[in-house]
Order: sequence, then structure tokens, then C-alpha cells
Amino acid sequence: MTNFTLAANTGMVLGDDDPVEGIAHAADLGLEAVEFFDIEGADRSAVREASEDHGVDIAASLTVGVAANVGADGDSITDPSLHEDAVADIERSLEMGQELGAETLIVTVGPERDDLPPGAEHRAIVNVLKDAAPAAEDAGITLVLEPLNNPVDHQGYYLDSSYEAYEIVDAVDSPRVKVLYDIYHQQITEGNVIDNVREHAEFIGHYHVADVPGRHEPGTGEINYANVFEAIDETGYDGYVGLEFSPSGEPDDAVEEVLSLTE
Repeated sequence: MTNFTLAANTGMVLGDDDPVEGIAHAADLGLEAVEFFDIEGADRSAVREASEDHGVDIAASLTVGVAANVGADGDSITDPSLHEDAVADIERSLEMGQELGAETLIVTVGPERDDLPPGAEHRAIVNVLKDAAPAAEDAGITLVLEPLNNPVDHQGYYLDSSYEAYEIVDAVDSPRVKVLYDIYHQQITEGNVIDNVREHAEFIGHYHVADVPGRHEPGTGEINYANVFEAIDETGYDGYVGLEFSPSGEPDDAVEEVLSLTE
């Protein structure tokens, strides 16, 4: 058994569009937590009731608005002119997260900008998270900043480096602002996963897993997830490890394969 808890994405992994159904599905598989993307569109009272009825935690969801851009254009927290909008969207997300009983909310930063001087995006992200941190601390919800890979999935996204993400979190200096270390994305971007996890554990507040290539379940690609899970466990991490992959076959079989790696 591990110190951490696996949490399946209800739509991407379990194939359940309704997170209420996904919670019941997760419970049937022996999972203790779930996460899902659309906090704003969800029936939050029904989700919370299902979570409590089934004993399945809401590990994470995505923020909304300016703080939820995973692409190469559009409004984002890398734009200093949208600072107030970004902070307001995060604060609104935290209110919805409290309604759900969520533990964590994911912040994505959006595009690199050609119209700004070097370093401006970095400073803009730090400033937004600094101003949003008090609301996160009051809500008891951790904001996790997610680097994404450029070469395969998110061309033009600003934050691809976990090392820059650690610098941002260090500058914000709040116990409720951490990094989401997505092993799939960081294997593509920089590799060196196990040393990275060991050396920067203090900054990591959430994990996502999928294998490379293909973004299928652990065990289908090049990453030795038995060793990775052991390394995460050895850091003392006792939060959630989110399953965010496209099953190569039946969803239930894929989840059971991952569960077997943590027994």
C-alpha cells in the first residue's frame, strides 16, 4: 500500500460524462477519489452528495475562465492586463470548489505572448497567484499550477518546464499554492522524472499519470511506473495521484492495472 491515493478522471478515464455517475463507477472499482474538468457545469450539490454517499473524495477539478487556458491563444494569466480578471476567476473557482468539497484546483496559464518582454509572463503568473493565495488559504483548497508539454499536445502553451513552475511557487510562498507534476507531460518535456520528484517534493501538491507515447494507462509505454510510484511514496507524499489517460482498452481493466501497481 502507498501513502498516496489514486483518483480517476471521471470523463477521460472512466468514460462517465456525469461526474455523479463517475463517482459511483469509481467506488465500484475500489477507488477512493475522482477528479473531473468542468466544475462550473457540474451539479455541485449532487456531486458532493454522491461523494459523501460513496466515500469517494473530490481530489481535483479545473479552475474557470482566464485561469483555465491550456492553449496557444485567448485570455490567460500570462497577460498582465488581465490580472484582476484572473484573480477573480480563481476566487470564483474556489467558491465552487468549496461547494464540491474539492481538495485541489488546477490552474493553467495559457499562451506564451509575443507582445511582452522576456520574463513578463512569469511575473504575471506569480502576481496572480500571490493575490489569489489568501482566498485559497481561507478556503482550505490548494491551487496547483500545471506545466504542459509543447512538442505533442500543447504547442504555444507558456509553462512547459517543471523547474520554472517550482520557481513560481517558491516566489508565491503560500502553503496553498503548489505544482501539479504531470508525469506524462514532463517525461515528454524533460524526462529525469524520479530525480525530479525526489528533489522537488516540497513544491508538488498533486500528480497526474499517463504513459508515453500515446497517453494511455501506466504500463503501456516507456515509463517504469512501479519505480515512479515507489519514488513518490518514498518522499512521504500523501495526497492524490490523478489518473488522466485514455484507456487502451476497457476503462475498468485499465484502472485495475494501475491499482495493481500500488498494491
